[in-house]
Amino acid sequence: MPGFLCATCGETHDSLPMCLGAPVPDLWHSIPDQERDDRVDLSSDQCVIDGRHFFILGRILLPVVDGADSFVWLAWVSLSEANFARSCDLWECEGRESEPAYFGWLQSSLPGYATGTTNVKTSVQTMPLGERPLITLEATDHPLAVEQREGITMARVQQIVEAALHG
Repeated sequence: MPGFLCATCGETHDSLPMCLGAPVPDLWHSIPDQERDDRVDLSSDQCVIDGRHFFILGRILLPVVDGADSFVWLAWVSLSEANFARSCDLWECEGRESEPAYFGWLQSSLPGYATGTTNVKTSVQTMPLGERPLITLEATDHPLAVEQREGITMARVQQIVEAALHG
């Protein structure tokens, strides 16, 4: 993707990323630095906090109506302990994509949404091996849910990227 002139800082950035994400679930930020090693088990795909909060990293796809590819949010979703355990049991299993979707709560504050994105209801569908789970937001009037259903423009992608870069 070619560079773009940022409306926020006035600089030209080298590229317009089509994938952004949250490195950790929101709850992680509330854990004091000196306690994280004892209280958090974090991998690139899963996180358990205090042995009672269970998170999985997935993809929220936003179709781009005037582009070739979807914009992708990498976001954390909380799952029940039972659904988290089930997803872990199937993590390396062929055919895991046939598993029913799990209910979850979005646990990533994604920039560019004035109403916030934490605690939006979702369903999480496991995908074939090698693919991150797919997150589908409940069909509400939340701006992110509307964008997932109806798509966004490349101009909106740029707005999202600017919000992420300059929060």
